[in-house]
Amino acid sequence: MTMTDPIADLLTRIRNAHTAKHDRLDSPTSGLKLEVCRILKEQGFISDFESVDNGAPGGRLRVFLRYGADGAPAIQHLQRVSRPGRRVYRGAGELKPVLNGLGVAIVSTSKGLLTDQQARDQRVGGEILCEVW
Repeated sequence: MTMTDPIADLLTRIRNAHTAKHDRLDSPTSGLKLEVCRILKEQGFISDFESVDNGAPGGRLRVFLRYGADGAPAIQHLQRVSRPGRRVYRGAGELKPVLNGLGVAIVSTSKGLLTDQQARDQRVGGEILCEVW
C-alpha cells in the first residue's frame, strides 16, 4: 500500500509515541525523514535517530524520544503545515519566527532542509513542512 504523506505519518508516530510515553519508535525510512530527524535532533526535540537495516528492503528509521526530568515530552506541539492537498510556500522575507523564536519550522529549500532561522539567515524560501515547539 502506498502512503500519500510519509512526513505526516512520521509526525503522527512521534506524537502517538509521546502520548504513550514510549522511549523510541520505528518508521519506514526515507532520505527526507532522515533529514527531518536530523533537524529535530539538532534542535533538541529528540535524543537520537538511526537507520536500522534488518535485511529487508526499505529499512527502518528508529527515533529515540526525549523527555524532561519531570517526564514531560520535549515536543509540546508538532504540526504538519504543508500537505499534499494544500502546499504552503513562503519567501525568505515572509518566514516568521515560530512562537517568537521558541519553536522551529522545518523548511524545504533549494539548499536542502533548513530551520526557519537558517532559511532567513541564508535568504532562501521554500515549502514549510512542519512546525515544532
